[in-house]
Amino acid sequence: MRARATVVTLNKGRDDHLARLLEGLSRGAHPAECVVVEMGDAPAPLPDPGFPVRRIVLASDGLPLARARNAGAGAARTEHLVFLDVDCIPSQDLVASLDEDLTEVDGLICCEIRYLPAGAVQDGWTEPGLRSAGFTHPVRHFPSSGLARTDNPGLFWSLAFGVRKETFDRLGGFDESFDGYGAEDTDLAFRADAAGVPIVFSARGGAFHQYHQAYDPPLQHFGDIVRNARRFHARHGLWPMDGWLDAFARMGLSTPRGDDIAILRSPTPEEIAAARLPTDRPF
Repeated sequence: MRARATVVTLNKGRDDHLARLLEGLSRGAHPAECVVVEMGDAPAPLPDPGFPVRRIVLASDGLPLARARNAGAGAARTEHLVFLDVDCIPSQDLVASLDEDLTEVDGLICCEIRYLPAGAVQDGWTEPGLRSAGFTHPVRHFPSSGLARTDNPGLFWSLAFGVRKETFDRLGGFDESFDGYGAEDTDLAFRADAAGVPIVFSARGGAFHQYHQAYDPPLQHFGDIVRNARRFHARHGLWPMDGWLDAFARMGLSTPRGDDIAILRSPTPEEIAAARLPTDRPF
């Protein structure tokens, strides 16, 4: 069985995670294709997952997330797009479910993500095993059946979502003026909401976020977050990523939130190292 959707994923040095993403896709209804946008060096060879995989090399020292996602969407040859974070192993029904949901609802349709602790993914992993090991997000609540619209576009989740290609193009895709990490996905959701395109949570499908080293606050993206937050505030009149911005201000890295914020200094390597979360904290 093959769905009518293109899966778009971005990769920068996470080849093992990408291989498991493709393995997960191979276990369910196959997508029509998978477009992998590589944001780093020349990509390593991939196993054959049983469906077409095309790779786009978008060489960059940073993380041009908006530009990379737009490049993947632009290369897609289907009417439905499924954006899947490279750290996510999809459930067997994720692609087929989003594909069906998109025939019913013209919106940004999100699937539930379970975060995995370190060591949860081993050779011979099973979906029930990942499900039992994963932690659900404490803020985002998904329906027990069907589809549920949220009136809060700030809850949009770009880790695993589907959208009709025509709608994505009509919205202008991700705004590439958001350079690097942070707020480009929230901006898309706010623009979609303003255009009457709903943000929808689906009871079907899902994905399992593979562990990687995390930071709280994410000081390794400090400059990107402040610049993109200022851009978002100028457009929408409110501050995204407010918890992180408040943490930066408490550390003396930036001014407090108000009509504007400014960078005062960059975090030191010691401060970045101290922000690392322990391995039993998946987020």
